Amino acid sequence: MKRSVLGLDRFLILLLGLVLLVSGVAVGAWGLGYLSTVWSGAPDELSTTPATDVLSASWWGWAALAGGVVLGLLAVWWLVAHRTHHSIGPLRLPGTGSQGRLTLDGSAAADVAADVIARTRGVHSAKGKTIADRGQLVADLHVTVEPDADLRGVAEATDAAMADLAVVLGRSDVRSRVTLDVARSARQQSRVS
Repeated sequence: MKRSVLGLDRFLILLLGLVLLVSGVAVGAWGLGYLSTVWSGAPDELSTTPATDVLSASWWGWAALAGGVVLGLLAVWWLVAHRTHHSIGPLRLPGTGSQGRLTLDGSAAADVAADVIARTRGVHSAKGKTIADRGQLVADLHVTVEPDADLRGVAEATDAAMADLAVVLGRSDVRSRVTLDVARSARQQSRVS
């Protein structure tokens, strides 16, 4: 999500909050009879006749349809602007010049690192990918361990695999994130009799 979209969100939320705050104070003051001291033209009671006249006008249906289409398009734009796009393309390897002819699939390299971790005793499964997160290149690994796994051994294997991945990628700007989950039950080992 772009900073401009975040800035627009914050501005619109601030504006909506101010409108609701002022409206709430005005309605409360009007209900208590204090609004007429601040605004001399404050009505004593409200009439719904103008709203009824607008709703019964012949152009109202077309205006409501146009407003609905505009609001729908704004809603679709807002949803698209807020989607997170984490995937990255091929990574240019250092030393390949400005043309970047030597590239590497960062997600495939992270998945190989996850496969290495998956061979560790006590690891149920592991998956890896390389993503862009908040402007940083991140090797994101998700490791599921057995309930009785030796976490120190898993941590050592993970550190070694991430160090190897850093050498393979040959880039100093890659960060790593490893998420450990615990499997609900231990994996059943097959028996040979």
